Amino acid sequence: MKQHAGSCLCGRVKYHVHGEFESFYLCHCQHCQKATGAAHAANLFSTSARLTWQSGEDQVTGFTLAGTRHSRNFCQQCGSPLPRLQPEGLLMVPAGSLDSPLTLSPQAHLFTASQAAWEKQLETLPKFAALPD
Repeated sequence: MKQHAGSCLCGRVKYHVHGEFESFYLCHCQHCQKATGAAHAANLFSTSARLTWQSGEDQVTGFTLAGTRHSRNFCQQCGSPLPRLQPEGLLMVPAGSLDSPLTLSPQAHLFTASQAAWEKQLETLPKFAALPD
């Protein structure tokens, strides 16, 4: 069985996911833009994988936006997005929270009607391996 390890930015929260991810989506909805502060959220999903908190579970806080299905977990200390088991049994894992390598590539962009206007030309920008001088 495949196992993935992950953590938050400050390192207080650590977790393992036991099993495979079935899908990987980039969500451009306005809720995900606000929740991440970025152009989109990158989330992995599984209906069969199991989440185990290794440390810091007491530092995990959940938030559900009233009147929507949008919910997320995050570290109380550093604010990093963290895995969440959705009510329907679907495990959602923010891809950026993984520490172990991921071989699965995103399968689709979701809610592109809400895509940030400034995101449309990102491929034309210069690329730097580190912070430019």
